[in-house]
Amino acid sequence: PKRLYRSIKGEVPEGSYTEEIGKAKTVTEGDDVTLVTYGTMLHTAKEAAGRASAEGISAEVIDLRTIAPYDGEAILASVRKTGRLVIVVEAPSIASMASEIAAFVAEEAVEYLEAPVTRVTGYDTPYPYALDHLYLPDADRVYEAVKKTVNF
Repeated sequence: PKRLYRSIKGEVPEGSYTEEIGKAKTVTEGDDVTLVTYGTMLHTAKEAAGRASAEGISAEVIDLRTIAPYDGEAILASVRKTGRLVIVVEAPSIASMASEIAAFVAEEAVEYLEAPVTRVTGYDTPYPYALDHLYLPDADRVYEAVKKTVNF
């Protein structure tokens, strides 16, 4: 989204380095709920997790970093620990990475879930570029989903 162009700065290692394809990174450790995301939604998920923390909710944030392949084992390990899953992506919920992850967890770890898997996504409509601030998930939507999932 255009709103993020040049708005986020981070550390870049000096010299040559590599990142492992298909290996997620746990950005924030938590025990109450797992937030799985990638790309620009990582910043939104981290903001929502911070708000949840202020309310006593411990959210684990997982950055997939790659989606083909994605790190299913990292997702499963976290869901087994927290018992709850919120997936945050920009894309609509239909036929998206959020749908794929939800199906994967339903197939592989349903017995660990204490609440239904929640998807926070763009809306199932054509993308309105002029209204991306309304279309894309924001920290408020993610935070509300976290509260609803934890309080299920």
